[in-house]
Amino acid sequence: MGNPPTIAIAYHSGRGHTEVLAQSVRAGAESAGAEVTMVTVEAMDDTKWEALDAADAIIFGSPTYMGSASGQFHSFAQTTNKRWGRQAWKDKLGSGFTIGACKAGDKDNTLGYFATLGAQHGMIWVSLGLLPGWHLSHESENDLNRLGYFNGAAGTLMGDLPAEDVHKADIATAEHLGERVTRMTAIHLAGRAALAAT
Repeated sequence: MGNPPTIAIAYHSGRGHTEVLAQSVRAGAESAGAEVTMVTVEAMDDTKWEALDAADAIIFGSPTYMGSASGQFHSFAQTTNKRWGRQAWKDKLGSGFTIGACKAGDKDNTLGYFATLGAQHGMIWVSLGLLPGWHLSHESENDLNRLGYFNGAAGTLMGDLPAEDVHKADIATAEHLGERVTRMTAIHLAGRAALAAT
């Protein structure tokens, strides 16, 4: 068996809510065998860029503010242009997560933005891979993917509540995302190694 997949989680957290999901993604990835590096995208430096460049997969994260990712995340994304120009992240796996105060709140715009950013870099996008929870009468708000997103993991919490109140189902959904990205990355790496051996 080869080296464990390396996963970088590149995220901005405004008031700690996205941090809770980021740590949950990390826990899921590590439980599936990944080596994880956390990269807060404010004030990028050489060490942070090197971690992203070296990772097998990058998972983007941000709160949803005014219908998209935060300004801090957008600023980070714009500074990836040099890597875009030389396709430095081509064929890495990618995914994303977000949280916002409204149950809908245009979180799908944020996840879609992450997927487009990944596509511009030539990355391979990993969906959440779950059916929606809490969409039939016998289901519960405690189900995985209770908000019914597919491009990545999403959570919601009323804007006046603290980060420690992030819903346990949203935490579990973020953990699932970390596990899934790790599994898909391991499969991708094994396939690449098998092709190289032929």
